[in-house]
Amino acid sequence: MQSLYAFKGTESDDLAKDEKFLLHSLDSMYDLYLSILALLTELNKKSKDYNEKLQKKLLGSDTDRNPNIKLQDNQLLQFISSNAMLQDVLKKRKLNYWDLDFEYVDILFKEIIKSDLYKNYINDTEESFKHDKQFILDVYSEVIAPNDKLYDYFEDKKLTWVDDLPVVNTVILKILRKVKLTSPETILMPNLYKDDDDKEFAKDLLKKTILNDSKFAEEIAAKTTNWDSERLASVDGVLLKMALCEFQKFPSIPYKVTINEYLEIAKEYSTPKSSLFINGILDKIVKEYQADKLHLKAGRGLM
Repeated sequence: MQSLYAFKGTESDDLAKDEKFLLHSLDSMYDLYLSILALLTELNKKSKDYNEKLQKKLLGSDTDRNPNIKLQDNQLLQFISSNAMLQDVLKKRKLNYWDLDFEYVDILFKEIIKSDLYKNYINDTEESFKHDKQFILDVYSEVIAPNDKLYDYFEDKKLTWVDDLPVVNTVILKILRKVKLTSPETILMPNLYKDDDDKEFAKDLLKKTILNDSKFAEEIAAKTTNWDSERLASVDGVLLKMALCEFQKFPSIPYKVTINEYLEIAKEYSTPKSSLFINGILDKIVKEYQADKLHLKAGRGLM
């Protein structure tokens, strides 16, 4: 979607540069994922440094001399921080930005320790990996992911990261939920693509949508005579063209799968009314295809 929205060429252009942009964007999304894991390791280090400074205060209280170390010793954070494979990849890809941009670590750490989540966590007597993991999941969802300053930081770092952030946040939470103390290091290092076919699908969808752009635009225009033309020039128009491409050029993908995927994307990236608009247009198109026996689907889940 990002690549197609940014596309300014024509159907006859050499698409090599656009394919390169697509693959680079996908790789950049993986960098964002790794950078956020690096941020979690830095928060773990910050908690240790914070406790050490408290203990060294000349006029510190008993609480300062004996700080709560639950966050410092959080077993999920320790699991992430001690992952040698992760640290090696971060070093090779030069992704630990937080050494220079440490102020964002400080900002998030302060937000965490003043939260009710943190207060409840350190006052809870339960000590288990499950308990530690749930705390990090809650902190990530309620403190880290919605932080405006962190959002602005990612936007300044790489413009495409703002669009990637919702997807990456979802993936991080999904992976962290699966982590166990006995999990291998590879659990934090998922493959960017499921397999070679997955990568080829991304490239094919880009190319086939561009090569059929005018055809798809005409078909959509015929179904949207009562809609504002600006809507079709926006993200909604791009999503409709991608959906038509899957309808017509990928016979193994069921219509319902395509429609559901693009409705979810529209909810995340477009206007509040976009999903209703897109659903109505695609539903009308599918019914016509089926009535005319066009673009029949092959395999399971034909609908």
